[in-house]
Amino acid sequence: MNTPTIEVGILSSETIHFKLNGTFRQTDTGATVCNSEGSASVTGYSSFLLKINGKEQTFNDFIILEPGNESSDDFELFQVIIGIQFHWERSENQRFRGKLKLYIEKGKLTAVNILSIEEYLLSVISSEMSSSSSLELLKAHAVISRSWLLAQIEKGKRVKSAGYTTFFKNEDGYIRWYDREDHDRFDVCADDHCQRYQGITMVSSKQVYEALRFTNGEVLIYDGNICDARFYKCCGGVTENFENVWEPTHHPYLTKVIDNKTIPEGYEMDLTKEENAEKWILSAPDAFCNTHDKTVLSQILNGYDQETPDFYRWETTLTQAEIKELLLRKVSIDVGDVIDLIPVERGVSGRLIRLKIVGSTRNIIIGKELEIRKALSKSHLYSSAFVVEKTYAPDSKNKVPASFVLKGAGWGHGVGLCQIGAAVMGTQGYSYEEILAHYFPSTTLEKIY
Repeated sequence: MNTPTIEVGILSSETIHFKLNGTFRQTDTGATVCNSEGSASVTGYSSFLLKINGKEQTFNDFIILEPGNESSDDFELFQVIIGIQFHWERSENQRFRGKLKLYIEKGKLTAVNILSIEEYLLSVISSEMSSSSSLELLKAHAVISRSWLLAQIEKGKRVKSAGYTTFFKNEDGYIRWYDREDHDRFDVCADDHCQRYQGITMVSSKQVYEALRFTNGEVLIYDGNICDARFYKCCGGVTENFENVWEPTHHPYLTKVIDNKTIPEGYEMDLTKEENAEKWILSAPDAFCNTHDKTVLSQILNGYDQETPDFYRWETTLTQAEIKELLLRKVSIDVGDVIDLIPVERGVSGRLIRLKIVGSTRNIIIGKELEIRKALSKSHLYSSAFVVEKTYAPDSKNKVPASFVLKGAGWGHGVGLCQIGAAVMGTQGYSYEEILAHYFPSTTLEKIY
């Protein structure tokens, strides 16, 4: 098998500005342009205007600009939004190697980067964590990022042929999850929805190159198939089942893992039970990811991620006015005054899968975990593993809470590899094979190209 080539969606807008550094060839005509700035703007539902060096061309569907030398030529996209809908959302200019594809669909332009998977991984590893991370952590992340990507490409083919739904509704409420429904014309996006990819904007190190060279073509395998290897920042002490976050498909390698050498004493570990989950979340048991070591955390948390001071255990407060506004704006729910937030179902890590919102005019049940996180935060809650405490105004004569205090555990969906836990394991001398075996039980490593 040759090294695969992939397509990564970078930016969607009505107008896209870019700069070509080096010589690029327009694949439809063979014309070349050198060291030029340009723009593409929507002119209709299925047409756009390309401007480079004062020349204008109108296109339907797409155009590809191909570098003359892939190792030295690159292109820059301006005002790329990163951390979309998360608390660190911002825009920045980013540079990329490989081909630039521009296409229009339903009146919106999208910029796509076409490049080899190993060049893509060079950026992902440097974007998802610090390029100065421990070598074993970088090796482990190279394997899971490669595995996840190839598994998503295969899954995308099945989705297109078999159909795919991410929304179920009944008289009590609705269940929604977010995964493959957004990307029909490219393999993956460049933001946290898939894997954080910032081209050659992030500085790589010799260790990143070494990790990729050492693991070149290696993937995780279970039962003859490439694993859908997921990852996130911090599990909060226990990892979650895949089916509790995404579609109802059980993957034996994406199941409950206690993030410790041994089971913490004094806890009942069936966290699907409310009393056990509350005790777990409201305390801070030992775990690989229970750390405040700045040297370790700097391996995982880039500059804007370090704006998050608490992640293993955290707390946030929503006033009555804030929670009503969020429910209406983020998930279009109006229940009048919010009277209570009641756990209906928890996953094996204590993360809420279904949450009942009790209101003065109606009740509704929502899920899964990301929909709950969206509904109760301006961006996303760190996780859906939380317990709720209500406060009332001193002179309140009714039963309407003044605010809701959410006390939670972990950062992210909790399925697969816990990045902070893996960073700690790396500093403690675990090999990348041992790190992968811990978070993805019953899997094997296999070189496929």
